[in-house]
Amino acid sequence: MFNIVEKRRWYFLFSATLIALSITAMVVSAMQFGQPMRLGIDFTGGSIFVLKFDQPVSEDDIRAVFVNYGLESAVVQPLGTPEERTWQVRTREVTANEVSNLLTTLEEQVGEIDRDALTFDTVEPAVGSEVARAAGLAILVAALIIVVFMWFSFRRVPHAFRYGVCTIAGMLHNLIIAFGFYALMGIVAGWEVDALFLTAILTVIGFSVQDVIVVFDRIRENIPKHKTEPYETVVNRSILETIHRSLATQLNAMFVMLAVIIFGGTTIRPFIATMLVGMVSETYSAIFIA
Repeated sequence: MFNIVEKRRWYFLFSATLIALSITAMVVSAMQFGQPMRLGIDFTGGSIFVLKFDQPVSEDDIRAVFVNYGLESAVVQPLGTPEERTWQVRTREVTANEVSNLLTTLEEQVGEIDRDALTFDTVEPAVGSEVARAAGLAILVAALIIVVFMWFSFRRVPHAFRYGVCTIAGMLHNLIIAFGFYALMGIVAGWEVDALFLTAILTVIGFSVQDVIVVFDRIRENIPKHKTEPYETVVNRSILETIHRSLATQLNAMFVMLAVIIFGGTTIRPFIATMLVGMVSETYSAIFIA
């Protein structure tokens, strides 16, 4: 029987290296942008255009115009059906003169804009702060509920509280790696934190719990069945009994995410990539760390 638990120090070392690299990426991001991760207009404030064109246009053509005006971080999203030909563009805050120039260039290089349907708004950063606080509170509440739930579920097992603590440790491990990945992509590719990123992080938290509970539940079942075996042997047996289920479930989801990253639009790519990194980290931590 392959002994995973015996080599746990090597797995801990690998995780410590990943965490150190993630923290380094966040430090570098903080030095460059003033935050551990680049913040989008949901958090910093900015401008939102809603543009309705008279003919079909492409996302790349719209983005190219904004990039030429120094708005590389512009987020271009279609609204409604393709027949409506309506697009939303989010950028840093722009002046009235820049708005006029952008609209003129869009009509020259992309297509005629329905001025009657045009809307332009400025987003205050306070909206992003409220969302961030709500997400942070949700994470704290989720962590507390997880600890209590694990303690109650494993109350008949010795040291039941440590199962909840280990679950939270694994969750933090996955979150730090996801944060580090996003910070790195913010430096390299200009990715910015937005509401979708918060959704991805909350999804990673869900991933982090589900597999760990399966492994821990098998440990709980095996402890009374193998009373004469050392605890490490019971844990190793439980991991090997659940590893096929964990890998099969996660690999199916990962293949779907890879397909979306490769063939999907650029707007949703950071969201899916963050979930993919979180899922890979979660699969690793559930088997080798937690």
